[in-house]
Amino acid sequence: MRLNTHTLPALLLGFLWMQSAMATEEPHYDVRISQGPFELRHYAPTLIAETVVDGDMDAASGKGFRLIADYIFGNNRAAGSQQAAKIAMTAPVTMEPQSSKIAMTAPVTIEPQSGNTAMAEATQWRIHFVMPSQYTLANIPKPNNSAVTLRELPRKYFVVYRYSGFNTLARVQEKTNDALAWTQQQSLKVVGTPQLSRYDPPWTLPMFRRNEIMVEVAAP
Repeated sequence: MRLNTHTLPALLLGFLWMQSAMATEEPHYDVRISQGPFELRHYAPTLIAETVVDGDMDAASGKGFRLIADYIFGNNRAAGSQQAAKIAMTAPVTMEPQSSKIAMTAPVTIEPQSGNTAMAEATQWRIHFVMPSQYTLANIPKPNNSAVTLRELPRKYFVVYRYSGFNTLARVQEKTNDALAWTQQQSLKVVGTPQLSRYDPPWTLPMFRRNEIMVEVAAP
């Protein structure tokens, strides 16, 4: 039975966030540099389910989460059949601001206007979940909702800044600026738009929350 994205109760939405936070599988990566809260990571190829939604950061986060949760919890058709299949959740849930001037086929999660790293200016966002590693484009269930798409990402390097606490728009922008400053200190070239990744359900105490700003960079 598929979830209704328009009437999904808050309690169920919270449960799905909990499942994401408790997931045993996260994207695979190697740490190449570690310096306090900053890391340079080399990520393995991944398969993602993504959607593009309008709104401010909070509204877009909830809307995008519901659309992809609807897909992985049954609004899909398994490969080679018309049967629905449940897909295990992974962590984190990632979002990135999207410029209306950039086509939805742009790489990564979302690509805003070149050089624009101001979260406060974003009115459109790309939200994505990494799919469990046993899936490929050939065997993963296909979304019934055209708003959700599947895409393979190649190996990538990311500067990652890990922190705890709440994610207000101002704080996310502050952490993004810190991540970009560290990237510059390491003489790394930014090639993607900063992303926000979150690992915890909304009721998690601020001190226990795991948040990450991720900035794609060229191979060092």
